[in-house]
Amino acid sequence: MDPKVRSYLAEIGRRGGQRSRRALAPETARQMVRVREARRAFRRFHAMCFWSSPPTLQIGAGDVEWVVRMLRRNGNREAWEAARRLCP
Repeated sequence: MDPKVRSYLAEIGRRGGQRSRRALAPETARQMVRVREARRAFRRFHAMCFWSSPPTLQIGAGDVEWVVRMLRRNGNREAWEAARRLCP
């Protein structure tokens, strides 16, 4: 194997095992988790709560409150629990 390729792969492997260097504020991380959970709830309860919206709708940070409202308005107990977990 070429020495340049070997050193490049060694460097990638070394960085891969180290802790991430990304500086992410705790509030930003919590917001990312909320959006991910809102997307999951949208997909899970689409037939029950979001039937009037296209299934391909992209849920963003500004849509989380809407997802919570729709889960509470149209959902069953499981949807209510999902909405509760989305609330800060």
